[in-house]
Amino acid sequence: MSIERQLFEGTLIRLAPIDHEKDPQVESGWTHDLMLRRALSRQAAMPLSAAQVKKKYEAIEKEADESRRLFYFTIRDRQDDRLLGFVRLDGIEWTHGTSNLKLAIGDPEDRNKGYGGEAMRLILRFAFNELNLYRISAVVGEDNPQAVKFFQKFGFVEEVRRRKSLLRDGQEWDLLYLGLLRDEWLAQQGDARHE
Repeated sequence: MSIERQLFEGTLIRLAPIDHEKDPQVESGWTHDLMLRRALSRQAAMPLSAAQVKKKYEAIEKEADESRRLFYFTIRDRQDDRLLGFVRLDGIEWTHGTSNLKLAIGDPEDRNKGYGGEAMRLILRFAFNELNLYRISAVVGEDNPQAVKFFQKFGFVEEVRRRKSLLRDGQEWDLLYLGLLRDEWLAQQGDARHE
C-alpha cells in the first residue's frame, strides 16, 4: 500500500471519531427506522433518545480503550462532514487475526449512493493492511437480502446458515454467517500490497 494513499478518506466519505455533541441527535433519529434497527441487532427494536445514544457512545469508547478489541468509526460525508453511518470491527482476536464487522448507513436517503461501498473498502483495507487481520466475519439476517448482496459484492461468502434463527412479523428467517479472508481480499485487489 502506498504511503500517499489516505487510510481513512475516500472520494465521498471519511472515517472519523464520534462527535459527542452532534452525533447523538442524528443517530437517535435513525433508531426510529425499524428495518435498520432489526438489521443491526437481534434485540427488540426500540427508539433511543439522544441521551441514550450518548451513553452508548461512551460505552463503545470505554470498551475500545479497555479491551483493545474494538475499532469504531463514524462515516462522514467529505463535503459537509454530515454523519452518514458507522462501521465497527469488534470481537477482535489478535492471536487468530479475526474480527466481526458491522456497517450501517443511517438515513434511507443516503443509501445506494456509494457511501457504504466506500466505507467497506476503507475498513477492509484498514483491517487487513493496518491491523494485519486475516479474517473478517459478518452476521446478516436472511430477511435483509440487500445486505447479503452487499457483503457478497465485497467477496464475503456464506459459511454457516443457522436455520430459522430469527422470528420477525410472524415469519421465521435464517441467520447467515459470512466471512472474508485476507488472501481472498488481496486476490480481488490485484494484490493490494503492491499498490
